[in-house]
Amino acid sequence: MSIKSNILFVLLSGLARLSPPLPTSMTRRFRNSANKRDPKRKFRAYAQPSRRHVNVYLAPGVEDEFVEYAPPPPFDPALKLIAHYLPQFHPFEENDAWWGKGFTEWSNVGKAVPNYPGHYQPHCPIHLGYYDLRVPQIMEEQAKIAKAYGVGGFSYYFYWFGGKTLMETPLRQMLQNREVDMPFCLHWANENWTRRWDGSEHDVLISQNHSIADSEALLRHIRPYMEDPRYITIDGKPVFIVYRANIIPDIFATTEAWRSEAIRWGLPGLYLIAAQSFDVKDPKLLGFDAACEFPPHQASRTDITDEMQVFNPDFTGAIHDYETMVAGSKEQGERGYKCFRSVVLSWDNTARNQNAGRAFERFSISAYQDWLTTLCHQVLRQPKYTADEKIVFINAWNEWAEGTHLEPDRKYGFAYLQATADAVRAVEDDS
Repeated sequence: MSIKSNILFVLLSGLARLSPPLPTSMTRRFRNSANKRDPKRKFRAYAQPSRRHVNVYLAPGVEDEFVEYAPPPPFDPALKLIAHYLPQFHPFEENDAWWGKGFTEWSNVGKAVPNYPGHYQPHCPIHLGYYDLRVPQIMEEQAKIAKAYGVGGFSYYFYWFGGKTLMETPLRQMLQNREVDMPFCLHWANENWTRRWDGSEHDVLISQNHSIADSEALLRHIRPYMEDPRYITIDGKPVFIVYRANIIPDIFATTEAWRSEAIRWGLPGLYLIAAQSFDVKDPKLLGFDAACEFPPHQASRTDITDEMQVFNPDFTGAIHDYETMVAGSKEQGERGYKCFRSVVLSWDNTARNQNAGRAFERFSISAYQDWLTTLCHQVLRQPKYTADEKIVFINAWNEWAEGTHLEPDRKYGFAYLQATADAVRAVEDDS
């Protein structure tokens, strides 16, 4: 790495740190194993200065249009869009102990800096700013703007570890607050919580101890959520998503126990969805009703790291092509099992892992909108799905530290949400 590159990285890092208004004391960096690249691969280099921010560069074809808040006239989407929702944005005791007093996900988001020309970091929120989910009006406003732009539900990540829950305060407040007018379901993030943010067996902060008894206790704990009138059901059955279903031992016995418990409550059962986060394929092999895609996991990808003129001398991560992921998804054939289609925005976990992050470059609003429109068309044409199963998932509503969020930011404003509304409205016009 040249002296010139080192100086450039330092200068851009300093400029980026001036931009977010949220100060942070978090300076930890997390490393993964070094990315191995193919030296024989040929690439096209590109970089173009941004017209707006000194710390952001744009590749040709990437849109740079800020969209103001202007919700469309009320409309009734022909299918349900469900956005994954992270309830991390508030301080709590365990985060104070593990990361430092007052740590929230914003502490990661605000410290990110670019690693290469064209790298959009940091992502700075607007409209609600660096919010605190303990404030009830935040979730009320999130529901309002999400519905206005065609989002039909939130899939709240739920953190349960052998009887202990984390980040549940916002969800409990939501449960008591009918002003949060948004259908929802729960998504059990059933992996270890680690210092590396990767659910691995290393640097574990709090671990999972799966058992049938523990899974039954979890279901009893979340019963009030499932009995809420806003809870999303399919054919009368509450939807429950599991992030890593294949790591639960005795999974068939577990799913049977869950369904039996729900029937004892007077429900017709549960509608169990296995997220295709890692190695999950056919959900029937796990006793689940359906799977749901979870891009960028299991998505088509092309490594373009060597194209990107990385100026961070410590970078060992990988940069992939967003357009390749979109094309692969659009060409995905019909599976032999039920699987809910999903899209993701510009995924980039640099905020959590500055030097060894993974990012998808060449994102554009038009590519995202085209992807979502295509999947919506596919779902509406699918005869084997019931009306309740006409669903597309979006990753995500507010995964700010992973660079994927429908919530408005300083660069695009409400363009993510406007594109979402335009996609589902276009499907309605064509149907």
